[in-house]
Amino acid sequence: MRRLRWLAPALAATALVAAGCGGSDSGGGGSTTATKTPIKIGASLPLTGDFSEPGKAAQQGYRVWEKMVNGQGGLLGRKVQIVVRDDASDQNTVVADYNALISRQKVDMLLGTFSSLLNLPASTVAERNRKLYVEPAGGAPEIFTRGYKHIFFAQQATADHQGDVFADYILKLPPDQRPKTAAYPSLDDPFALPVLNGIREKFEKAGIKTVYRTKYANENTNFDSIANAVKAAKPDVLMHGATFADGVNFVRALDKVGFTPKYFFQTSAPSFADQYSKGVGVQNTEGTFYAVSWDAKAKTPGNDQFVKQFNAMYGAGEPAEDAADAFAAAQVMQAAVKAVGGIDDQTKLADWIRGHSVNTILGPLKWDKTGAPQGQFLIGQWQNGKSQIVLPKSAATSQTIVQKTPGA
Repeated sequence: MRRLRWLAPALAATALVAAGCGGSDSGGGGSTTATKTPIKIGASLPLTGDFSEPGKAAQQGYRVWEKMVNGQGGLLGRKVQIVVRDDASDQNTVVADYNALISRQKVDMLLGTFSSLLNLPASTVAERNRKLYVEPAGGAPEIFTRGYKHIFFAQQATADHQGDVFADYILKLPPDQRPKTAAYPSLDDPFALPVLNGIREKFEKAGIKTVYRTKYANENTNFDSIANAVKAAKPDVLMHGATFADGVNFVRALDKVGFTPKYFFQTSAPSFADQYSKGVGVQNTEGTFYAVSWDAKAKTPGNDQFVKQFNAMYGAGEPAEDAADAFAAAQVMQAAVKAVGGIDDQTKLADWIRGHSVNTILGPLKWDKTGAPQGQFLIGQWQNGKSQIVLPKSAATSQTIVQKTPGA
């Protein structure tokens, strides 16, 4: 997702320059036929570095799509071959990688990388080359303010709207249950901050007082002081902007200082399934809310087949959300290619996507003219050691919503 790091202006400027050496090739999993060359699809993913966990999950999602499409006869009657490079979670490397994919490896199409930090510069390469660019995780609002014509985000909403459903739930609680105070610690991150700011604006407008607000650098690994400050502020609802490691470490710090709010919402980290519960301890997951794009139990078209193929390729268990998002991004690209009937004019592919809704394993997705999605995220909550979808009710896998027990 959705998860980002702080974006310095100097880095953003540097990333627009096609310089430096690309990351290593990670192979292409498709096969060829004797009579037709495959459609080569290039992507650079953070297989190492800060974003390596979601980056590897995204690669799995792309590989599952590749396997399933080829098993159905390919795309336009040709096999597909995904070529993945490792950008090592680095802005300059991701730019070099996408330039290399286009100019040296001669890929026919592109798929996006993980995080807005990397998708911001990578999409500039795609735009300059008039290549369709569907990204699986990069919801920073600034991505869609540049007037680009070829970029699309394959989730339901940009970061500033991913907490809307949760905020509306809290504001509709009976007066005696509704929080009166809130705290907002966050990673200094152009994904996490907009999520929290979107919720905070709704809360403050409704009279929920902000009693604590801070942001920290991505290098921060000790959260004791922030946890103590939160405990001193005693918020009824605690909103934490996080990726994975900082999300886990912050919950550990809260446990250490002995503070539990009535309501706890955290970005990104709780969607990492067993990795999250093992990191924070199952007992500390109870009642935690998070925004999520997908659920393994969803009855969306093709979801069962995706989970089945994933388990066949990577072992039994629930796929990570980032794998599902990558699969959905490939589905969007696939739908456009099938509808247009070719890949030579990728501006035409982009125009088709802007005018249509696409059914994916995340559900139907649609976009405005900027490539920003126009939908609502699901809200998950950890209950009895398992992650459940609780909002909206039409998509819920659990019909109850639990509250944390302060002091527990």
